Amino acid sequence: MARTPQIGDPAPDFELEGTDGPFRLADHRGRPVVLLFYPGDETPVCTKQFCSYRDRGAELSALDAVVVGVSAQDVDSHQAFIEHHGLNVPLLADTEREVARAYGVSAPVMGTRRAVVIVDGDGRIAHRKVHVLGLSFATVDELAQVLADLPTRETV
Repeated sequence: MARTPQIGDPAPDFELEGTDGPFRLADHRGRPVVLLFYPGDETPVCTKQFCSYRDRGAELSALDAVVVGVSAQDVDSHQAFIEHHGLNVPLLADTEREVARAYGVSAPVMGTRRAVVIVDGDGRIAHRKVHVLGLSFATVDELAQVLADLPTRETV
C-alpha cells in the first residue's frame, strides 16, 4: 500500500476531466491549489459545503488560490450539481478514485472522504485535513486562514 503524502511531501500529480475542462495539477505551479475532496454530488453535507462557497464567492475568489472539488461522480453529474445550485467551484471527476487513493482520502464502502489538501506553489503538500465523519467541512474563513499562514514563496 502506498504511503499517504504528508505535509512537506511532493503532491502526487494528476490530470482529471472537470466542469471547466481538463485539469492537471502541475499546470498550476506558482499558486496554491486547494483540493476539496468530497463524497458526492447532491448529498446533504456536500450541498451545504459547496453552497457556502457559492454564497461567499467574492471572498473565495480573493483567496489567490486555485480551488477545485474532487469526487467520484462523472462530469455530467458534476455539471448537473453546479447548475442545480448555481455553484462557483469547478468540480473534477475522479471516477476511478485514483486521485483520492493517491492522497489517502479513499475509504472502502464510503468512497471519497471529505478532506482538504492544499498544495503550495512549489507542488508540495502544505496542509491536509481529513474529516473522519464527513459531517463538517472547511469554511471559506478556515481556507483563508490556512492560506494566509503558508510561507511566502521565495523567488530566485
